[in-house]
Amino acid sequence: MDCKGTIALREFAIASASVEHRPTLAAQEWTFTADVFAWVEEGSSWRFLRLPVEVADEVRKFTGEPAGFGSVRVHVRIGETVWVTSVCPEKVSGSYLLPVKKAVRAEEGIDDGDR
Repeated sequence: MDCKGTIALREFAIASASVEHRPTLAAQEWTFTADVFAWVEEGSSWRFLRLPVEVADEVRKFTGEPAGFGSVRVHVRIGETVWVTSVCPEKVSGSYLLPVKKAVRAEEGIDDGDR
């Protein structure tokens, strides 16, 4: 099973200290293929895709300095399924992790290890 995903940052405003100053960024989209993996090896666990480092670098460049712990709100499409979530930074790889919820995996026929 080919697990090809697209993440998109739609037009959004970057929060700042001043409500008056909220620059709007245009949409950006990246398509990539990545392996599905479980956070823990045994039992039920969250499943993720790790964004390729090149895509993560582009997301960072596009969104600027992260707020909070660095998550970025994204629109995602895998196959015909579309949803909104956040990608979270992963220190070990220098990339972001994209959570893939069970309903999406079931709808798209995605299993652990699929790419």
